[in-house]
Amino acid sequence: MAQFAVGERDFTLDGRPVRLLSGALHYFRVHEGQWGHRLAMLRAMGLNCVETYVPWNLHEPRPGEFADPEALGRFLDAARAAGLWAIVRPGPYICAEWENGGLPHWLTGPLGRRVRTRDAEFLRAVDAWFARLLPQVVARQCTAAGPGGAGGGPVVMVQVENEYGSYGSDARYLAHLVGRLRELGVRVPLFTSDGPEEHMLSGGSVPGVLATVNFGSGAREAFAALRRRQPGGPLMCMEFWCGWFAHWGRAEAPRAPKDAAEALREVLECGASVNVYMAHGGTSFGGWAGANRAGELHDGELRATVTSYDYGAPVDERGRPTEKFWRFREVLAPWADGPLPAVPEPPPGLAGPAAAVVEEWAPAGEVMAALGGDEVEGGVPATFEELDVDRGLVRYRVAVPGPRGRYPLRVSGLRDRAVVYVDGERRAVVDSEDAVIGEVAGPASVELWVASLGRVNYGPRLAESKGIVGGVLHERQYLHGVRSRGLRLDALEEAGALARVPFREVAGAGGDPGLYRGTVTVAGRPGDADLVLPGWSHGVAWINGFCLGRYRSVGPQRALFVPGPVLREGRNELLLWEWEGAPALVGEGAGAPGLGPCAAQG
Repeated sequence: MAQFAVGERDFTLDGRPVRLLSGALHYFRVHEGQWGHRLAMLRAMGLNCVETYVPWNLHEPRPGEFADPEALGRFLDAARAAGLWAIVRPGPYICAEWENGGLPHWLTGPLGRRVRTRDAEFLRAVDAWFARLLPQVVARQCTAAGPGGAGGGPVVMVQVENEYGSYGSDARYLAHLVGRLRELGVRVPLFTSDGPEEHMLSGGSVPGVLATVNFGSGAREAFAALRRRQPGGPLMCMEFWCGWFAHWGRAEAPRAPKDAAEALREVLECGASVNVYMAHGGTSFGGWAGANRAGELHDGELRATVTSYDYGAPVDERGRPTEKFWRFREVLAPWADGPLPAVPEPPPGLAGPAAAVVEEWAPAGEVMAALGGDEVEGGVPATFEELDVDRGLVRYRVAVPGPRGRYPLRVSGLRDRAVVYVDGERRAVVDSEDAVIGEVAGPASVELWVASLGRVNYGPRLAESKGIVGGVLHERQYLHGVRSRGLRLDALEEAGALARVPFREVAGAGGDPGLYRGTVTVAGRPGDADLVLPGWSHGVAWINGFCLGRYRSVGPQRALFVPGPVLREGRNELLLWEWEGAPALVGEGAGAPGLGPCAAQG
């Protein structure tokens, strides 16, 4: 066992001053078969600690229905085996550019702005989730005895909420979380993390709980702001932003390795501990990438985050050291306890390209009929939340009465991206909140296939509903009697689901939206690969039942990362749920997907 504590100026371990040199690595963004390699990369860079969030919505997709919440415990065990301490940030809100900031859709749907407050219904759900999750953290605290009363776990600190000062000011809510964590047995130090602005620190801090700050540069100024709020205790940058994430259609300028390394050096020269965010970003598998709102106050247009969470991290998405890795290693080495470990070899990659053969497809309407939820009819469109759709799409059907002349058809309150059909013919693809489709005469039948672009993960519009939250209008008149039917992504992953889909030969598909199925043959030992989809528009990809995430033709991401453990030698199954339109020529050759060796870094 070890005693990790918050001292007057330093963290202490069994009474001795210690500095945390931590790196963020999200266990849910790395295939479990590659955890060991990625943790070894952190050790080799000079870190002595790993930090991870916990996404509530991933582990409790429906109330009381859990999906492998023990993954966190296995990851913490892997961290200990790698010789790393661990910081756990359990939420309930995590941001992390993750769908809904980690909050379950079944909770934010009915509660909306009541989440992240003292609201009794929200707190009941949080309390129940923490009761399910935290025992595995408590058992792995550094103060907990291991087998035979010896050892102790890797967990040295646990976070209270996440960047709350960027969102709210409900001190009673934060105090409740502190009390709940202690009630459930968390004995290691608690902390909060916020931006170094005065209002953020005052809104997110809790008396008696260590406050830390998040920034990417200007360490001296940030720590001075923290000291004005918190005169004593150790200094720590809980998120040292060494890069950034990207949105579809918008490439971010990468942060220069030299600049990032000098900013890291400044943090350490201030005598502070640090958590490099991200040390290894990984991938938002499963379609779990979130979205943001544009503008300084994060209340503008919706911007969906790409599947890759590479983040410009020193260990890239595929686990390889970058120039930033070597520069960080040089900065961190003088602060390490002894010589740094050797840098592990990269995981094996695919030896050569492997073309996929797309053999079958099913039209979108028939996939909906086979796997969709119940269709509901109402005066207004049902939201994704009302249809119990977290990730996936919703089909809306409504009639324009007639006879009547041609008037503008528009959608009010569109939160996502819609493919619109009028009398069976594709009319438009729209993604603005108030979208004009074009002039339509009545009578006419209208279908809108709305695909979720990811729920907002940060800012005041967190917890907003998805789909069509206003209505469909013809001229100024709302069209009522809307039929809504949802299809969740995980419906395609249930045992026996694909057997219910009426697949047919791909010849004659004509590039229509739908579910495409094929194979890709890997010769020899499989390894990490990139899935390329030339000419495919927008959808989600699976290999051997593992959801790689969303693809889009607009970039900046041009391929989906395929972890080697997902592949097998010989025949591999490929599934593409294309939402907007596949290439007209599919099969082997033009427009065919394929696996290739991972692209060169940078």
